[in-house]
Amino acid sequence: MILEALGSVLIGLAVAVAALRWLPRQLPATPLVLSTGPGAALFGALLGHSVLGDGHPTATLATSLIMAVALLSLLVRRPRRRLHRSAAA
Repeated sequence: MILEALGSVLIGLAVAVAALRWLPRQLPATPLVLSTGPGAALFGALLGHSVLGDGHPTATLATSLIMAVALLSLLVRRPRRRLHRSAAA
């Protein structure tokens, strides 16, 4: 259980860092993203472990990956567009 928790936190951190590199302008503050990823993955591992029980570490880590990606996707916002106003208006 401890190794599953540690593995899920590392998975969440890796997903958060990848999201920050891939979508830097569409995510909010970096500390929020770096804390949401591991927290969501840890919650996903807890959820997967409680549903599946002992003996399924791969499925538990997959659940933590899915949960981290899902919750980080909720932080993504659309890029802002600049309004082009003419000087004549």
